[in-house]
Amino acid sequence: MVRILVVDDEPHIRELVSLYLKDEGFDIVEKSNGVEALDYAENNSIDLVILDIMMPQMDGWVLCTKLREFGDMPILMTTAKGEAQDRIHGFKLGTDDYLVKPFDPVELVLRVKALLRRYRISISNKIKLGSLLLNRESYQVEYTDGKAITIPMKEFELLYKLGSYASQLFTRDTLIEQIWGIDYEGDERTVDVHIKRLRERFAEFESEFRIVTIRGLGYRLEVY
Repeated sequence: MVRILVVDDEPHIRELVSLYLKDEGFDIVEKSNGVEALDYAENNSIDLVILDIMMPQMDGWVLCTKLREFGDMPILMTTAKGEAQDRIHGFKLGTDDYLVKPFDPVELVLRVKALLRRYRISISNKIKLGSLLLNRESYQVEYTDGKAITIPMKEFELLYKLGSYASQLFTRDTLIEQIWGIDYEGDERTVDVHIKRLRERFAEFESEFRIVTIRGLGYRLEVY
């Protein structure tokens, strides 16, 4: 499920945004200021951030800059300021889109979906890898002939993560954190072992999709 971090010091704005996005099936995390949001982002996996500019403790400008240090994720700014120079400043800091308050929540939902598509983030609980379908509702891999198999949970989550962000590079550390959790006490060899098992398990589909090793960096999944 796509997890969206909503950061705004106005409770009614957070409630409105969360209501509409939850109706679309997204997992919503609310934070009231930039400090809380940054702390959450440092320790949890998130797919997209919606943030207000004018907030106490840490404003949206600073938060946007710090979030960009974590890597490439969709960021949507909302603000009461609609001047061109503010929008330009936001884009220079790394935001992907900009909505001026008051905004239509339906438009916000459409912009969120557009950003997820731009970043190739799946908004469904089902993703296709060639002729296979990964069903996160049942945690099964479905074949075109109707056959479905269940694979070990961590293997499924790893394949689903890579498949949801096709062509995106994931370091071993990132995969450990997002699949096994930040408190996992094993080493990165765990990822290598699971990748090897997935390659062996789905070797017959190598012409449709493949997990590629980027030496010294990590892995990415390519769909043909």
